[in-house]
Amino acid sequence: MEVFNQVITAVNSVVWSPAMLVLLGGAAFWFTFLMKGLQFTGIRNMFRHLTEHGDSRETGLSAFQAFATTVGGRVGTGNIAGTATAIFFGGPGALFWMWMAALLGAATGMVECMLGQAYKDKNLGELIGGPAYYMTRGLKHKKFGKVLGILFSIAVLIGPGFLLPAMQTQTAASAMKNALHIPMWVTGLFMIVIVGIVIMGGIRRIGELAERLAPIMCGIYLLIALAILFMNIKSVPAVFGAIFTSAFGKNSVFGSIVGTAFSYGIQRGFFSNDAGNGMSPIISSTTDTSHPVKQGLVQGLSVYIDTLLVCTCTGVSVLLAGTYNVAADGIGDKLLVEKAPGVMYGVAFMQEATKTVTGNLGGILVAVILFIFIYTTQLSYSYQLESTCRFLFGPKPGVVRGVRIAFLAFCYFGVLVNGSIIWPMGDIGVGCMLWVNTFSILLLTPMVRKLVKDYQKQRHLGLDPIFDPATVGIQDKAGVWDVYVQKKKDRGDYENPDLGYNTNKNEQTKES
Repeated sequence: MEVFNQVITAVNSVVWSPAMLVLLGGAAFWFTFLMKGLQFTGIRNMFRHLTEHGDSRETGLSAFQAFATTVGGRVGTGNIAGTATAIFFGGPGALFWMWMAALLGAATGMVECMLGQAYKDKNLGELIGGPAYYMTRGLKHKKFGKVLGILFSIAVLIGPGFLLPAMQTQTAASAMKNALHIPMWVTGLFMIVIVGIVIMGGIRRIGELAERLAPIMCGIYLLIALAILFMNIKSVPAVFGAIFTSAFGKNSVFGSIVGTAFSYGIQRGFFSNDAGNGMSPIISSTTDTSHPVKQGLVQGLSVYIDTLLVCTCTGVSVLLAGTYNVAADGIGDKLLVEKAPGVMYGVAFMQEATKTVTGNLGGILVAVILFIFIYTTQLSYSYQLESTCRFLFGPKPGVVRGVRIAFLAFCYFGVLVNGSIIWPMGDIGVGCMLWVNTFSILLLTPMVRKLVKDYQKQRHLGLDPIFDPATVGIQDKAGVWDVYVQKKKDRGDYENPDLGYNTNKNEQTKES
């Protein structure tokens, strides 16, 4: 077993090497440049499109349901434990680089969700899509695209399909055991019961629950952070000063770990907000919307909510309350700053911060909130696994039912094994997803340019953007866009010279 652990650790270090940060950062900068900062200039439209409803809700989610489901998937242990870990290894400056990962990474998150929408399909009467679909249908070399799609699907089976659900359940069970002394097997059993009740109803039931639960859980967490902020209001200028100065090595205390602040901040930021790993487009592709870029913008907002809101709540709360330590050596054997003696980095930092407001109830409150965060993440994981199996095995109801039952077993598996084994293995799955998906969307840059141009041209003319896949060279054999194609026809888009469409649509059905 020791040899196995060493092998897994070695593979994990290769997958999450500095080259990964170069790829993610490079893609984020490239798409920001390509779309001319649409994640900034389109903020107003993010909120506008969030409340829009499509015409075929019986086959897909509303924009807000998809948004809430992806927020539920993004917001999890990474927002509490991950942010605290970044501060432990990188100091306050790590939080600044997490913000940068969100501001630039939102462009990557938008692009993958645009592509997921553009190439979506129908399966068992429901909208379905994601990276595997735009890899196999969008890339010019079909065999290569199919290979990438299968590789991505295998990574999903390893990560969100099997190991990450186990990892999340173990985290929730450990938190409940430490806070309320509830046996881990009890928490695990309760988790699979409440997850099973929802996922057996499919993506629509997941979306209906998520649109109610996500705003509540984020709202409660925000209130806790605000309470900590008001109790330490005089320290706010000093804390934010430390964040900015230590991010650039100008802080007298944290200047020596500026490199660690950058690497941990970027890595934890991308790990938390999921931008580029392909998870979110699997969910957002089920949305019924009139144009792919609309859903891309909405999903850009979910990246902001995850990092700029929830991660900031954790980081600022811990820094204001002074319930953190900072490693001096990048390992943790030596401490540069010790403000919370004896407190293990991770969730405990936020639990101690909450105790400054609620007393001993703080640990219990954070454990319950963490459980809810993990619960919504599990719902998102379950559909990612189901969607991937539909891609691999086709529209078979028996396979869907079997996958849902298997997922519940994977969830419970987390309370039976050692977490030191499944965490690195789960990280390998997500890391492989990042490599394959980010590489693929970079190859699909020409299609991204076409989608954004079509959206912006219609907006510029004062029109509500409506999408016809044929106008950008995408075949829609399943007819998922037929309702909107008819709307464009009724509106006279094909005869509008300012839009520049080829009126002979039969010539535009060539697969891109």
